[in-house]
Amino acid sequence: MSRKHWIQSYGSIPPEIDADRYPSVTVLLQGAMRQFAEKPAFRAGGRTLTYADVDRLSTAFAAYLQKIVGVKKGDRVAVMLPNLLSFPIALIAIAKIGGIQVNVNPLYTARELEYQLNDAGAEVIVVHSASTSTFAQVAARTGVRLMITAGPDDGAAANTGPVVDESLCEGITLQAAIDLGEKLELDPVTVRGTDLLFLQYTGGTTGLSKGAALSHRNLIANIEQFKAFMPDAHRPGKEVVVTAIPLYHIFALMVNFLTYFSVGAENWLVANPRESDRLIDVLKAARPTVFSGVNTLYAGLAAHPRLTEVDWSRLKLSVGGGAAVLDIISARWKAVTGSFIREGYGLSETSPVVSLNPQFVSDFTGSTGLPLPSTDVRLLDNEGRDVGIGEAGEIHVKGPQVMSGYWGQSEANAKALTADGYFRTGDIGIFDDRGFLKIVDRKKDMVIVSGFNVYPNEVEAVATTFSGVAECACIGVPDEKTGEAVKLFVIKEPGADVTEEALLAHCRAGMAAYKVPRIIHFVDVLPKSTVGKILRRELRNIA
Repeated sequence: MSRKHWIQSYGSIPPEIDADRYPSVTVLLQGAMRQFAEKPAFRAGGRTLTYADVDRLSTAFAAYLQKIVGVKKGDRVAVMLPNLLSFPIALIAIAKIGGIQVNVNPLYTARELEYQLNDAGAEVIVVHSASTSTFAQVAARTGVRLMITAGPDDGAAANTGPVVDESLCEGITLQAAIDLGEKLELDPVTVRGTDLLFLQYTGGTTGLSKGAALSHRNLIANIEQFKAFMPDAHRPGKEVVVTAIPLYHIFALMVNFLTYFSVGAENWLVANPRESDRLIDVLKAARPTVFSGVNTLYAGLAAHPRLTEVDWSRLKLSVGGGAAVLDIISARWKAVTGSFIREGYGLSETSPVVSLNPQFVSDFTGSTGLPLPSTDVRLLDNEGRDVGIGEAGEIHVKGPQVMSGYWGQSEANAKALTADGYFRTGDIGIFDDRGFLKIVDRKKDMVIVSGFNVYPNEVEAVATTFSGVAECACIGVPDEKTGEAVKLFVIKEPGADVTEEALLAHCRAGMAAYKVPRIIHFVDVLPKSTVGKILRRELRNIA
């Protein structure tokens, strides 16, 4: 197979992009805030922020962080927020002072939050008011010295902040921080492309939670790559985006926020897409030109009786990622909206997009499309040899969007990154003769639940701390609603009284809800190799 044989299918798409077109994401966003100052940037909860509002509020918050809190270039600031107006304010403020944003799922349990804050070395956290009780459980065991709370009204006209958990004394509301910062002068900070912007936590290829270190240049590259594939869906000042997938997830962060903010789009933020009727109301009001989601979100909307109430006449782009998009779901979505779901493939480590079905594709392909410009994808067999067209191999990716490595994980980096700069994804793919990439399997044992990665090692580690559990192993099984669900196989200790209900309650206390097993199956033995490794693939044959 010739190197980059997919370029033959590019047509007018440039084979290379300029990853240094902007010196930093900060410069890119600042330009958008000047150019589109009076246009609506974000809408949420009945409130609207213009690009000028976002600039003013983020500058004030940046000045507070810099002058009062003492946050310096390279310091890590944790952001534990759903899709609220406070999220873009926090992100742009952190970027303006050269900080590194540590994205945290607001649904994390205390155990998950404690590990991530300590691993990142975060000393400041911007946290949703509803999550302060979780932070309170671990605050004393972290290096965090300041908690900034944000609620649905913060960043807009309201001056009343959210209720702070009473067990925490070192805290301030985001609005109060902004009020203080407005009286201060922000010192300019030079940010370069090689400086880090995000620590995006992922299980990587080993199941251990690690922070993918993503630089400004990584994100600039992926923004430019995405634009090259979708030139007609980036009309300056004319696009309308509905963001129903979480911004702390790299997919929405890069596509919905950074890319579309850079072209002056109007972005409607949805904090809880599970409230489907409210989401339909937002879609009716927004009449989006662009929508993105995971397969489960599209499936739920496609089955919603009110989906036909939405005026879809402006929709030109429906993007799917995070997990495989099913043909039937795309067909149902297109039947109502007129737009098929354009699937892509990516990872936290690649900022995230590796491949995408480009603009000239006119229907669902069942593949993840072509590798992006300036991206090299190799499919290798177990001996490290390139496989032929139509043959399966592990996906290795090289390009300007690939991370520099995992934060503080030299051993993991040696395993994940090759000497010649390729990232070993652990996914198995096949190229067709046109260069379209199809994901056929995962070399690693990761389970994808509603687009979120679940790593068996973590689930098993939590479950085995329950009294009476001798051994356990988990796999992903097909699920109509979530794509995959976690199934846990458990061996009880002799004489132990372990019930499904009690074990599930234990798991819920230690993990985010999407990681909790949907099915628990008690067994007498687990299949193992001659060296004692559990053979997860053989678990699929156990009823």
